[in-house]
Amino acid sequence: MIIARTLEELKTARETLGEVNFVPTMGALHEGHLTLVRAARAAGLPVAVSIFVNPTQFGPKEDLSRYPRDEAGDLAKLDQAGCALVWLPRVDTMYPPHASTSVHVANVTARWEGATRPGHFDGVATVVAKLFGQIRPQAAFFGEKDWQQVQVVQRMATDLHLPVKIIPVPTVREADGLALSSRNAYLSAAERKTAPALHAALKEAAQAILAGKEVAATLHKTRQQLAEAGLTPDYVALVHAHTLEPLAGFKAPARLIAAAKLGTVRLLDNLAVGP
Repeated sequence: MIIARTLEELKTARETLGEVNFVPTMGALHEGHLTLVRAARAAGLPVAVSIFVNPTQFGPKEDLSRYPRDEAGDLAKLDQAGCALVWLPRVDTMYPPHASTSVHVANVTARWEGATRPGHFDGVATVVAKLFGQIRPQAAFFGEKDWQQVQVVQRMATDLHLPVKIIPVPTVREADGLALSSRNAYLSAAERKTAPALHAALKEAAQAILAGKEVAATLHKTRQQLAEAGLTPDYVALVHAHTLEPLAGFKAPARLIAAAKLGTVRLLDNLAVGP
């Protein structure tokens, strides 16, 4: 496994490997990330993985300084998973002192995470565009847990004619339904027992909507269920799967998306509704 920490080392590694598939991460790797690596390997090319905690996607009151980091553990996991290249750039490599370009994706970022975390998706789109330019992959693999992020990256790649295929990979969950996330490490033992209520509530809502129940009433009931379970809902919505526009009634392709606070942790989840 090649480890590159400078652009010159990355260039040499890319010349050595030829075409690659790509998995961008912020480290603190778990089974969800490793599933992405395996999916990228199964697609038939060597796999490059980036580990970079991107400061521009964190708000002023968010957890950049305490975001979990475990470089040695991450490298061991990637080596075992058969990763060919790990890109570990410095902040000043990704954001040189006089850099003045950022990427903004309109419309699909206007609601949900985009409204709750202003500037977040500008940071995501900018760093992913930079990583695509540095790695130059054939395909990039993203977990569906961050559904809105996948749509933002897809829109950016399409609009900018970037020669990379975006491959969504289904969310990896614990046995009780909790979506894997690096931030789950912040949950207390009691909160960890409560956290699966988010996925359970979304499953119940999806079943109700498919059974013909009124959407607004179903979403209201879901928010109540979350509150009663001890979570503080930020949003629960039925949306068009790709534009993220809210749907007043069921119409495929549809997605239930939700964010809720549990202690200090903000949980995200989503679920396809229908075909």
